[in-house]
Amino acid sequence: MDQRVSFITLAVSDLGASRRFYVDGLGWEPELDEPDEVLMFRVADKVVLSLWDERGFTAEIGHPPARGGVPPITLAHNLATARGVDTVLEQARVAGASEVGEAAEREWGGYTGYFADPDGFRWEVAYNPGEIGQSVLP
Repeated sequence: MDQRVSFITLAVSDLGASRRFYVDGLGWEPELDEPDEVLMFRVADKVVLSLWDERGFTAEIGHPPARGGVPPITLAHNLATARGVDTVLEQARVAGASEVGEAAEREWGGYTGYFADPDGFRWEVAYNPGEIGQSVLP
């Protein structure tokens, strides 16, 4: 098996709220938009973030998603500058993100902050000056 990820799929409780947050609020452009079903965004050359309506997720997987508490996953958006981190966190705040945390200098040398989308999925917004952090920038 190749070492890669092609799709990251998040089950969302209200696809309309997710659309308003990601498309209207953050300005993302969908690659695929099937109302009441799925919203997909190309987030890298060969990686798609898929927001799947919870009903479809449950029907296909066979179990509803676990809800309550903080989901045990983060998604990261790396930027070329610390100032960019502050800009994106403010953009998320204006878009209606809940629990937007102020960015902070981290002991490993980076600068990061977090926000939650409408379903509580945590996004890390980061400036990572290290080699691996720089390698993922466009």
